[in-house]
Amino acid sequence: MGASEDRTDKPKQLIRETDDEAIRQARTLVATARHGALAVIVPESGFPSASRVALATDFDGTPVILVSTLSWHTRAIVEEPRCSLLVGEVGKGDPLAHPRISLFARARQVERGGAEHARIRRRYLARHPKAALYVDFGDFSFFRLDIVRASLNGGFGKAYELTAADLAPKGDNAGIAEIEESAIDHMNEDHKSALDLYARCFARAGSGYWRLAALDAEGLDLVDGDRTCRVWFSAPLETAAKLRTVLAEMAKDAREKLGGNT
Repeated sequence: MGASEDRTDKPKQLIRETDDEAIRQARTLVATARHGALAVIVPESGFPSASRVALATDFDGTPVILVSTLSWHTRAIVEEPRCSLLVGEVGKGDPLAHPRISLFARARQVERGGAEHARIRRRYLARHPKAALYVDFGDFSFFRLDIVRASLNGGFGKAYELTAADLAPKGDNAGIAEIEESAIDHMNEDHKSALDLYARCFARAGSGYWRLAALDAEGLDLVDGDRTCRVWFSAPLETAAKLRTVLAEMAKDAREKLGGNT
């Protein structure tokens, strides 16, 4: 599907040209979302219906949900995979002034027992550790919500249309996926202070008990209880071998920028 086919037919004057800033904002909204509103088509009635779902992402930035196969929205996406997902945290003041993104996607159930399931399970539990109580129940399954296109509203007068390619992370993500688990364990066990530096300096998220939940070739996803933040690398990693060097340089840079606040 070409870019022209991916865009909607909204009046041109209402849609801004997609730029790097919009893409980063969109990807940050997806990467940091703890939950979202999943809209599906109910087969019996043909009506759309929405429900709240907890979220994580796969290594390529694709949203992932864990749902019971007994629920109506799961039955709906099995029969009709087309769905949409709205994410965006609401803060103080007018809720419509805060950024949000609607993702148009096709749901795909993840089969148990393979490397894909193991990877998604690990990444999901890093975001939602309490899900360990039921993640392995027989009636629960993971679904990837493979993005077709997206509509970003960055606030009043800031509307963008994005393609799946716009939201796909750049760099050596396949290589990062191979070392992600060991890298995360290492950072969480031996470099907690660096994670705090990253959150404070690069995400302006404040100090806390930050843990590394996931990473890709473009950045880190950090969590502290119910808080999440996204830390971007200065440039996508061309090879996974550069990860250690980049993380060390970022820690040094953060210490220098924060000065006496480290």
